[in-house]
Amino acid sequence: MFSRRHPYLFFILIMAVIISSSSVLIFLISGASAIVERKSSNKIGVVELTGVIMDSSKIVSELKTFRERKDIKAVVLRINSPGGGVAPSQEIHEAVKKLALKKKVVSSFGSVAASGGYYSACGSDAIFANPGTITGSIGVIMEYTNLKKIMDKIGLTPVVIKSGKFKDIGSPTRAMTREEKAYLQSFIDGIHDQFIRAVSEGRHLPVKKVRKYADGRIFSGEDALKIGLIDKIGSFEDALDYASFLSGIKNKDYDVEYPPKKKLFFLKEFLEESVSKISEVIFNRKISYIMQ
Repeated sequence: MFSRRHPYLFFILIMAVIISSSSVLIFLISGASAIVERKSSNKIGVVELTGVIMDSSKIVSELKTFRERKDIKAVVLRINSPGGGVAPSQEIHEAVKKLALKKKVVSSFGSVAASGGYYSACGSDAIFANPGTITGSIGVIMEYTNLKKIMDKIGLTPVVIKSGKFKDIGSPTRAMTREEKAYLQSFIDGIHDQFIRAVSEGRHLPVKKVRKYADGRIFSGEDALKIGLIDKIGSFEDALDYASFLSGIKNKDYDVEYPPKKKLFFLKEFLEESVSKISEVIFNRKISYIMQ
């Protein structure tokens, strides 16, 4: 009787029940799988660093989580990145070093581990790469596009009011002065030295030797092995096995664990939001029925 008189409201109520049930089911399944995942005491954690490095928070958080978990015996940092920002690369590098103080860390390079991608791995206990992995590119770059000639042609004149002579350094609306260029070169050289020191320390190589190859050039995995930038030629699976060996796990008896995916949490939040919205609609419909 109710469904005939108020079909729209009845449909919404049914959907609310279905979505609520789904939320509970997903929560129970995720909780159950979490319990199942933690049965083994020998686990190798895997953290994936992929794409351009612009933010370090996710990777640093995952490394910290594995560092604090007792069931994680070692960690493999799987890198497939051409590099990115200096600061986030340095933060990941520091997080790897902290992790290595408590557990064995092995970095595994995929297609490319260059610049900041390579920087991030330097705190590892060992580095694996494939024979053709693009590796290295130890260097720093800063670039911008100067639009002065275009602006002159169309008759635009920029007006700048600044508190210091370097405040608009790198402005695309004017030519760079010699003093500014020298200042930026000094800045870049300083960061470059930080990179070289990190490689020297992490790879146990003399600074002089690292500096010889730190001109931005890239190497294949095979060439990187010859000059000491990596430790072994091998696949991701090889890196996992080596991490288990370093951590004392016998007979390769370990499970691989990745950080939990956020898709489930997104779905859970979406379902909760849907239930909330449907409840709000139902409430509003009730009000409208009363007012009618």
